[in-house]
Amino acid sequence: MANKFQNTYRIPSARLQTWDYGSNAAYFITICTQERISWFGKIEEQTMKKSEIGDFASECWFEIPRHFPFVVLGAFVVMPNHLHGIIIINKNDLAGDGDSGHIVETQNLASLRSQPPPAINLHPNQFGPQSQNLASIIRGYKIGVTKIARTIDSTFQWQSRYHDHIIRNANEYKRIENYIINNPAYWNKDKFYK
Repeated sequence: MANKFQNTYRIPSARLQTWDYGSNAAYFITICTQERISWFGKIEEQTMKKSEIGDFASECWFEIPRHFPFVVLGAFVVMPNHLHGIIIINKNDLAGDGDSGHIVETQNLASLRSQPPPAINLHPNQFGPQSQNLASIIRGYKIGVTKIARTIDSTFQWQSRYHDHIIRNANEYKRIENYIINNPAYWNKDKFYK
């Protein structure tokens, strides 16, 4: 149910409320264009043929670690009207983050928790610093792509939200990585196909 904030209805967050999205983990991200318009190109013979905006979307993605040095990027693909990628937050100082869970190495990229976080997070990110978390990374990425895309077509827009999934172990990481890599081959069966 939507709540009001400053006399405007707001949809409740889809984020996991007990999770600090600034903590070290791997995240599977999906970001869609507004109304699923195919701004980024088209699939031909199971291969993504990127438009100029699609090329910029890719370039900006690979620039993320320059702006957020604690980020390591995993698999990534631009599709006609959305993109999938793995963002790994890998801050060097794990001390004091309240996580004593088992750590799993994932292809020398970063450490993942092998189990879900405890029910009570000792350091929830509730309206605190928003400059080193997943939302700030996605916000910066979307702003960067939008600035460039609107020089090509002023009507370009993202969907206002994005989907994230906390990757919990190495097997799940591999399954998601394969999904991302093979996404263009299955475009006509994709739920975002339009």
